[in-house]
Amino acid sequence: MKALTKAEEQVMQQLWDMDAAFLRELVDSFDEPKPAYTTVSTMVRILIEKEFIGFKKYGSNRQYFPLVSREEYLKGQFRGVLRNYFQGSFSKFASFYTDDEKFSLEELEEIERIVKDQIKNRKPGK
Repeated sequence: MKALTKAEEQVMQQLWDMDAAFLRELVDSFDEPKPAYTTVSTMVRILIEKEFIGFKKYGSNRQYFPLVSREEYLKGQFRGVLRNYFQGSFSKFASFYTDDEKFSLEELEEIERIVKDQIKNRKPGK
């Protein structure tokens, strides 16, 4: 999956939150200071070319909608981080990430519970 620039990702974040929007609605959804209409329009055009956004025509207006879900994009980016920084190894990532002393014991126990639940659910006979 293609990576997005920061500006493209900001537009996608807004569109993911909205599900579908006309360009003016998309521009208006940004906090102040809002990006220029032409800037958002350019980002939308690029996102269409990258096949992240589709649209429906209503007369001369277009309503834009995501073609890639937030979850799909996040998973793709995470796989890239694993591949580029941890030789594709989730265990190396987990070791690196959980070595951070900012995690509370409760957070680490919650991670452990999630992993144990996944192991239990994937064992044959479940």
